[in-house]
Amino acid sequence: MKNQVGSRLDGAGVVWRKSSYSGAQGDCVDVARFDDVAAIRDSKDPRGPVLAFEATTWDVFVADVKRGGFPSV
Repeated sequence: MKNQVGSRLDGAGVVWRKSSYSGAQGDCVDVARFDDVAAIRDSKDPRGPVLAFEATTWDVFVADVKRGGFPSV
């Protein structure tokens, strides 16, 4: 999946989103959705590494977070 995602991210048209809950200090991640992939990167290092997940896997993770499935430590 890495090569597929890398080549897509290099192309034009990839839109990265930052959560509206992001802190002013940049302590957040950016997410780009395309095809069947969710790409995640550190907002402080936009040219750095990118994690890629199947979109359905990312959706399940986000739903679990919203339900409180990952209480703060």
